[in-house]
Amino acid sequence: MSNPRAVYIGTDSGATTSKTGGVWSDGTTISTKLLQKPTNAHLGTQAVIRGWVEGIEEYLAQNGLAWDQVQGVGLAIPGPYQRYGVLDRSANLPASFEGWDVHTEYSSALAERAGRAVPLVVGNDGNYGGVAEAQRVRGSGSSSVLMLAPGSGLGAAFIDSHGLPLEGDTLAGMEGGHMPAPLQLLGAKPYPCGCGRDWGCMEVYTTLSGLPYLLAEKLQHYPDHPLAQSDAPVKEKVLSLRGLAQRGDPLATEIFDFQARAMGLHVANLAIALDPTFVVIGGGLMDPEATTEAFRERYLRIIRETALPYLWPAQRNRITIVPAALGDLSQAIGAALVALYKARA
Repeated sequence: MSNPRAVYIGTDSGATTSKTGGVWSDGTTISTKLLQKPTNAHLGTQAVIRGWVEGIEEYLAQNGLAWDQVQGVGLAIPGPYQRYGVLDRSANLPASFEGWDVHTEYSSALAERAGRAVPLVVGNDGNYGGVAEAQRVRGSGSSSVLMLAPGSGLGAAFIDSHGLPLEGDTLAGMEGGHMPAPLQLLGAKPYPCGCGRDWGCMEVYTTLSGLPYLLAEKLQHYPDHPLAQSDAPVKEKVLSLRGLAQRGDPLATEIFDFQARAMGLHVANLAIALDPTFVVIGGGLMDPEATTEAFRERYLRIIRETALPYLWPAQRNRITIVPAALGDLSQAIGAALVALYKARA
């Protein structure tokens, strides 16, 4: 019989900040209060691990918990991986982290602090974010869930009927952002992607990474727009687009409408392959603190309308597209849930 006071902790390690979350043994979230600390990747791997352990200690203290209640830990960290728990070269982490056996070193640090071995699972941060959002959207059901989260890149996850993510044989499953976009349907050029491919990765047409290309093309049709006259750096111009769209700026609105259509085509492609019941759209464009309800509804409507004609007839009335709800907590909560699910198995 499981201990009702047992807890499972999730560490979400990003390039800049690391977040800590947790769930009880029944899968319910312990706290929705965001706890984050600097990752300190520039100080090396040992500094990063110290920060993760300190994050757990602070989380336990905030919630009146103790180390002897911790029955498992999950770590959400960007891929790719050389093998399970060993990092490969990541675009957002120092080059020295390539080949880091994060599973062994974090396991050792946890055991030293807890005074015993603590089971640890390690996985892709996007996948683990999908686990948390899937638990929320399907409740007590067992329907499969696809999650797409456009941000600086495109996070993608597919969650099966057991609540676990599709990882693939080389742990590169669901790197959906680097599938080629259907350029003939979008009427778009094959922009180069940060991954090195130049065939037109879907990520470039749906996320922040492609906005410089989209803005440059759109400004040709808006020569009198303030951004066309501005001497500000391209990055600053790009980061202003989301705010402009909230105020109905035509140029910004057209760019995000384009991204929504691209996302709709991607949803259709993935739905044909994976056949989910729910599609969750995350990322900053779905953040209620950063976007208006009208903007979010428009974005999701365009995704639905674009995807619909390409779905199988049986899918058209069954697939539900919804916004993500957990925000910055999703990956830490998802990591904790995977630790729980693995313990149950």
